[in-house]
Amino acid sequence: MDDSRQVIAPAPALAPGEAEERLALMRQFPTALDLRARARKRMPNFAFEYMDGGAGADGGIKRNWDALDAVELVPRYGKVVAPPPADTMLFGRPYSAPIGIAPIGGPGTAFPGAETYFASAAQAARVPYTLGVLSGITVERAAEIAPDVLWFQLYRFSRNDHKIGLDLTRRAQAVGVHALVLTIDTPARTIRPREVKSGIVNPFKLTMRLRWDAIRSPGWLSSLARNGIPRFVSLNPYMPPNQSLEESAAFIRREQGGAFTWDEVAKYRDVWKGPLILKGVLHPADAERAVAMGVDGLFVTNHGGRQIDALPSSIDALPAIRATVGRKATLILDSGVRSGVDVARAIACGADAAFAGKSFLWSLGALGPKGPAHLINVYTEDLKASLGQLGCATVDELRSVVTRHRNAWTRADFGA
Repeated sequence: MDDSRQVIAPAPALAPGEAEERLALMRQFPTALDLRARARKRMPNFAFEYMDGGAGADGGIKRNWDALDAVELVPRYGKVVAPPPADTMLFGRPYSAPIGIAPIGGPGTAFPGAETYFASAAQAARVPYTLGVLSGITVERAAEIAPDVLWFQLYRFSRNDHKIGLDLTRRAQAVGVHALVLTIDTPARTIRPREVKSGIVNPFKLTMRLRWDAIRSPGWLSSLARNGIPRFVSLNPYMPPNQSLEESAAFIRREQGGAFTWDEVAKYRDVWKGPLILKGVLHPADAERAVAMGVDGLFVTNHGGRQIDALPSSIDALPAIRATVGRKATLILDSGVRSGVDVARAIACGADAAFAGKSFLWSLGALGPKGPAHLINVYTEDLKASLGQLGCATVDELRSVVTRHRNAWTRADFGA
């Protein structure tokens, strides 16, 4: 597939009523953290804790936020800067902004139907959406909803010589997915204390405790009624028919686990013909090895602080990785992004784009199906304002902005 010859049509103009609604939402919820505050009030406690919590005492989440806040950008003045566009190119394809929706495992637990709402909003806004393999719609359905912007994420299914993973890869290729993302930073199952304390069980089911919790959340219950209890339906073809939730969960535990080895990454590189991305890279030596074997892009991420809370922040690890790979790979900053300013910081520090996961779940909890579109607008408008304030006429000019990034890791820190 030669994506470089495909052009995405611009998003259609807003109808007058839509423009007024967008303005009203912007006045009420001008930031992602405003959406988080409303989501906490409107969602069942277990759903909020599932989407918002991290590993340990949430130290990784705090480190990501603090590290982004600590990056300073120096503006240049003395020239007229028209309201700048935010459009960008990723892997030879045009997008309306260097902002994307990161893959999320089981987002339907936080908000039933999340994947459909994400795909619809991303397609309308022309920003990338990465469907997680553990999602409530199939890759085929996602490609129908978001044909111009769909990426697909895989965990490691290694049994029977990767029969499931490689077949999912072929299915994604067949429906026109534009990039394949292999997540490598989940070698072991970990405990997230907040979701454990909230009463969530695996497989997910509405126990009596969770039912009482959900009663106060009519929006969540309404979406559950429309979409049903989440199941990981892309995996249905590989399971015996008529599996219960418990049987499906047991199947996934048997089939999925561990981190991709380098030989396995090479196997997927041979099968997948489009851009291949590794998600979870923090060490420059891993980045260098990935690029040498033909990987096209890297998600620089600590998994949002959800696997272990002792890792470096993503933004602090980013400059050393860029220094190592140069312009040989597209780098995506993930973990802790809450604003268009954070997107600008990421690009100024070496990224090509910044993706968010938690905040898009906040948007659903706060506003339901309208939330993701509003949050994309929040990020995009904030990024445009940041470009103008910094004296940048394009996203690319962010790369020349002077930064002060005191806590950035260097290659020497990694022993590189």
